[in-house]
Order: sequence, then C-alpha cells, then structure tokens
Amino acid sequence: MKFEFQFPDIGEGITEGTLMKWLVKEGENIEEGQSVAEVETDKVTTEIPSPRTGVVSELKAEEGDVINVGDVFITIDTSGEVDEIDKKEESVEKKEIVEEETAGVVGEVIASSEEIPPSTEEIVLSKKPEKVKVLATPVARKMAKDLGVDIRKVKGTGPNGRVMKEDIIKAKDAMMKSKEESKISQIQYEESILVEDERIERIPLTRIRKTIAEQMTLSRFTIPHTTAMDEIDVTELYEFRKKYKDILIEEEVKLTFLPFIIKGVIAVLKELPEFNSSLDEENDELILKHFYHIGIATDTDRGLMVPVLRDGDKKSIVEIAKEIEDLSSRAKNNQIELHELKGSTFTITNYGSIGGYFGIPIINYPESAILGVGRIVKKPIVKDDEIVIARVLPLSLSYDHRIIDGASGARFLNLLSELLKDPEMLLLKS
Repeated sequence: MKFEFQFPDIGEGITEGTLMKWLVKEGENIEEGQSVAEVETDKVTTEIPSPRTGVVSELKAEEGDVINVGDVFITIDTSGEVDEIDKKEESVEKKEIVEEETAGVVGEVIASSEEIPPSTEEIVLSKKPEKVKVLATPVARKMAKDLGVDIRKVKGTGPNGRVMKEDIIKAKDAMMKSKEESKISQIQYEESILVEDERIERIPLTRIRKTIAEQMTLSRFTIPHTTAMDEIDVTELYEFRKKYKDILIEEEVKLTFLPFIIKGVIAVLKELPEFNSSLDEENDELILKHFYHIGIATDTDRGLMVPVLRDGDKKSIVEIAKEIEDLSSRAKNNQIELHELKGSTFTITNYGSIGGYFGIPIINYPESAILGVGRIVKKPIVKDDEIVIARVLPLSLSYDHRIIDGASGARFLNLLSELLKDPEMLLLKS
C-alpha cells in the first residue's frame, strides 16, 4: 500500500514553501516521525516529519522546487502496516470530526473531539475539506494581515488570479465603507448630538487626494523605510549661486539651489545605482535604471503633485532651472499633463522652500529612495579647528531597506556632501 504524503499546513498562514533539501532517498526505510525534508517558508526553515513507517517509494519534487500546502511531495510504501492503519481509520470513523475554523488557507488541518497527534495529520476523512488556495506574494499577505483583511475573500486581479497589493487596499477600503455605513444606520442621534454635528464640516475627498492617500498607503505598507539625515556646509555653493543669480534674472531664469542639488544627486546615482532602481517583487529582480528622471514634489492647492524632470543628466544647471520653473508653475495652475507626472526614477521633495528643516519623506512607490531638502540656515560649525558661521543645508534620505543597506545610505549623503560643498567639483562631475 502506497501512502501519498501531502505537504502539511504548518500554521501562521503559510501556504507554500521551498524544498531546500531531501533528508531521505528513494528505497530507504524510514520510521514514523523521522524527518524527510527540509523546507523553507517566508517565516521559518523547518524539517517535515514522516507520518508513517515504511519505504520511500518516490520523491515527487526536486530540491529548489516550490511546493504548496496539499501537494503530494513524497510517497511511502506502507505495506507492512496495513492492518494497523485499518484499525486507526476504523477508530477515526467513530469520532466526531469537526473542521478546524482556524485552519490554514488550504484547510488540511482537522480537529476532533480528541487530540490528534502530529503524526496522524494524514488520516483520510469520508469527506475531504475543500481546499482554498490563494495566489499572493508574501508582501501582499503581510499587508493583508496588518490591515486585518481576510486574503481568502479578496478577488485577485493579477496573473492567474494572484492577489496584488492594490487588491488588498481596495478590500480594506470596502471594509471601512461597509463598517461606516453600518454604524450610521444604527446610530440614534439625540438632540445634544445633533447640536454637536452642526460644528462638523464634511468635505468629500477629491480624486487627487484619494490618489495621494492610496499611493502613500501602498508605499508605507509595501516598503520598509529607513531614513538617514545629515547637515552639509554649502557656504561656497551659496556664494557661487549669489554671484550668478542676478545675472540670470535678466535672462528670466530663477536660479534656486534645487538645480545644483539635482545635478549632485544624479552624479551620486551613477555611483550608487541601487538608489535609481525599483524592486520587481513578482520576479524577485532588482531593476536598475540607467536614465535619470527626477520627480520634483510640488505643493499645490489641490495637493501634492510630482512633475518629472526627464533626462536630467543631459541638461545644464540653467536648463534644469528653467524646466523646474515651468513644471512647478503649470502644476500649481492645473495645467500639467498626465504623462508629465509619470516615470520618475528618483524623487526630491523640497520642504525647505516653505520653511521646513528636517523631515522623514515617504518614498514615491515603486522607486527605491527619496531625498528631503530642508531650508538653508546660518549656524556655527567647526572648520579647520575653528568655530565659524556657515550656511548649512539639512538633508533627509529615505530608502528601501529591502535592497539598500544603511552603509549605502551614509555613502550617498557623503558623496552628495562632497559635491555640494565644492560647486566647481560639482560642475566637473555633472
């Protein structure tokens, strides 16, 4: 008699694992409880014990394969214990079998009126529980767990019905809307509450505000952010800009510090390309982008917009200054076109223009990093063992900690600091 051993539900919502190593061979005698394989899941690496004594008949997967809960991955010849098995199954038929309400998504774990030891998970029932398989990445599963969404009830819109992060967000929104409607229908307003309501104003969210909310939620729940901060002495850059600022005004060019910062950032991105990338979670690939489209976060009356300065590495500081003025002006006047808001590879948010100093910017998903720029202030620093008054620029760099380590974050700011401290070197390297 051959027993087909299915990959068991080991709990914690795990539905699949990678077969890392076989611990037995075909034709080998094994005992009940003996480990047959080492499997890696997105949470743990564990050994799977055999539920039967017998001879390994067939290994049905290869090392490195992904196996789902419920898949038969090994068969065992149990001819020598047929009688004992029959007795077990006859005994089980007398028990009151109840499907475990908290079973994993495949529904393989069964509960009964008596405790069932781990080695009897393979007991055959008269009616096998229906399997519910959910195609989703570990990231989507984590998001669903954090948001309190039952991923088994979410309709996937990805390939082969795969549940995407966007599906989780929509399901959460639907839950909140349903819960809110339920609350409103049940509340019996008293006179005092009605008076209180007269001081409450409800303003429907605009489409752009909804989009901002969705994008921020997607970024924050998908990307593990970390932020590095530094202060840079830009006294020489300040004087350099001051020298040419008035001359360029006559040519109708508004020369701010942002074009210099953009040029410095692009030079650093060429040295550290992981900051100009995105993570393809479906295919487990890092996408490096060898072009430099810089998103410029812009404050408008309708909310935050991010017009894109394309191919910044091919433009001069004066050309960048002109384009920034054009893009930001049209964004504020609602004249920007949709294609001009897409395709950025790295984003800069300049909250210093409205008086901000330090911040923790949220990454513009699916990019890997964003630079926050604060206002330049005069403050004392130590230079050549002397205390001097300098122009200091505060910077905050948020980046995706899945693909960028802390040391790289520090390197980014160090390289950018070297360029912004010395405008001539910046021009030579940009």
